[in-house]
Amino acid sequence: MCERAGLACVPYFGLARGFLSGKYRAGAPDVDSPRAQGVRDSYLNPRGLAVLDALDELAGARGAPVAAVALAWLRMQPTVVAPIASATSPAQLAELLVSAALELTPDELAVLDRASAPEARA
Repeated sequence: MCERAGLACVPYFGLARGFLSGKYRAGAPDVDSPRAQGVRDSYLNPRGLAVLDALDELAGARGAPVAAVALAWLRMQPTVVAPIASATSPAQLAELLVSAALELTPDELAVLDRASAPEARA
């Protein structure tokens, strides 16, 4: 919608409330957070798991944190001015800062776009 209207956007939940950091996984212990159940209910589904699989693959190939790859993917969208993500520790901040210099290739962007497409994972 933003692209059609020629608008830019600043996504507030750049890491989908922490889901795209990779800390929410099927069968993994619950994350200790008041919002954890809402995150699991919203994103821990076949589509979300496909996105995590793609992020894991690219992060491993790049030697980068999953969260950094996710933010780089978002930052490289045509209408995104700057994604917003929050850190709760210096270690998390260090992981997020990697995304500023991470340039994904068109093929890498396509992998993530396919994994996140609603019609691909219902």
